Amino acid sequence: MNQDNSNPMDNKNNSDKDHDAALQNPYAATTDIQHLPLQKQTIQNPIPNLTNEPLDSTLNVTPKSARTKTTLASGEPLRLAVVGHTNTGKTSILRTLLRDVYFGEVKNEAATTRHVERAQLTDSQTGEALVSLYDTPGLEDASGLMDWLEDNTASRRDGIERLQQFLAADIAQSYDQGTDTSTSYADGFGDYSQEAKVIRQLLASDMAIYVVDAREPVLGKYKDELAILSWAAIPVMPVFNFTDSQDANIDAWQTMLARRNLHISTRFDSVAFEFTDEMRLWQNLATMLTHAEMLEQLMQRRTEDWAQLYDEANIIIADFLLDIAAFVREINDDDDPMPILQQMQEGVRQSERAMQQRLLNAYKFYDNAVAATPLELKAYQQDPFDPELLKSYGIRTTSGAAAGALLGLGIDAAALGTTLGLGAALGGIAGGLLSNTTSIADKLSGVKRLYIDPATLTLLATRAIDLLAALRHRGHAATDATQMLYSSEYNNYTDNDNNAAIVTPWATHKLPSELKKARGKPQWSSLSSGKSEQAQSLRTDAAWSLSNKIQSREN
Repeated sequence: MNQDNSNPMDNKNNSDKDHDAALQNPYAATTDIQHLPLQKQTIQNPIPNLTNEPLDSTLNVTPKSARTKTTLASGEPLRLAVVGHTNTGKTSILRTLLRDVYFGEVKNEAATTRHVERAQLTDSQTGEALVSLYDTPGLEDASGLMDWLEDNTASRRDGIERLQQFLAADIAQSYDQGTDTSTSYADGFGDYSQEAKVIRQLLASDMAIYVVDAREPVLGKYKDELAILSWAAIPVMPVFNFTDSQDANIDAWQTMLARRNLHISTRFDSVAFEFTDEMRLWQNLATMLTHAEMLEQLMQRRTEDWAQLYDEANIIIADFLLDIAAFVREINDDDDPMPILQQMQEGVRQSERAMQQRLLNAYKFYDNAVAATPLELKAYQQDPFDPELLKSYGIRTTSGAAAGALLGLGIDAAALGTTLGLGAALGGIAGGLLSNTTSIADKLSGVKRLYIDPATLTLLATRAIDLLAALRHRGHAATDATQMLYSSEYNNYTDNDNNAAIVTPWATHKLPSELKKARGKPQWSSLSSGKSEQAQSLRTDAAWSLSNKIQSREN
């Protein structure tokens, strides 16, 4: 007599066939979710038409409710689950990919993420949703779960069937939301509700990235995690986080992964960000898909957006420098220049802070309690007129004609250098920026003109370029002010006198022609004219030209 030895959980009623067919499109019920950039929310009904309960509910998910696996069809958004052990930086990686310091919660403690959250990457031009990203809770006890699966599921069943049986069991349900906490678990096993949330999302996704803390040694629990993930029958790509750490164990990890037929992996540090690493991540994922059109479109658009953002950032810097270079104040021969110089200093400080904030906003960093920003760092808080700051950049405060100009104003150059650091030019004496005719006319009329000296302009340019470089290499998961590339870190070399040497974009005595021209265009400066929009419009062409020169020096 033939006996049916199949697992009872595998029996299906014929009346369920139509219901199973409806599961071919698992997101048919989510049309109310807007396809907006950086959209996030807790997922409701990842397996539609079953219940209105959220994904993290205590609903028993039986095998008949399982999603039928299909290859990602052309034109559909990619459903990408982000999974891994607790506290490996899953949410951190998502923050950096999304350029969103507010997504999720990042703490240096285990199990920070308790629910599944969704965010979408869209085409910046069309608004089309390209990738749906799912942040999942950390896998806390994969080894214990593996023991349960070995003891309670039949090894002859395929992986999806075994995971479905787990999801239907009591230990997969959550007992932390008002249910009876005195319920005992079968066979002495604990609560695996967090693992269940991960597996439910995994079964509803097209592929997954498995986040690895590269600083961790290869332990048995990680091997069990990968074994369980493989049962979901979707492509899984390991992603190494915190790769800049000296304690990284990437070689050992890659050996273990190869033994499990995981030969495609990538590095993506959520703190020390590299755009090329992000592109490599998407490219590697694309090689694992039959239809990769969405990822190819995403890579193209993100590359274009990244280049455009860099162009815009350099224009912000160039516009700021021209605004400062054109800043001029006139005083009479017998006026005390010190109050005017102090007013000019404060105007420059405020303008620099505004420029820095524009760069921060452009790269989606914000000065708030959620994440540290470069403005919180001493390198960018320091007064631009501090002579010690000029010295640290290897820039001399006064020399030659500039010193003579200051003395011509009746100001002691040494005292000015140690207290204000702000140069003043008399006509064409300082730097030869104005014609001798104008200089003589001013002298005859008893008028003196005060400018920001070339040394300070060079310092402001160098510091702005350093800030831009830091923003381009900083992930949105950085929560500590020390997680920032200071200029001294990536210019860490010395000159012949064993002093720190920082490369300035130009020599102090060789300002770009656009800045020299601005000296004769006080109407270009909002600080001089008080007409911000008009002044900016007048210097637009010069800002574009200067930004190209800045980029050429950066590269």
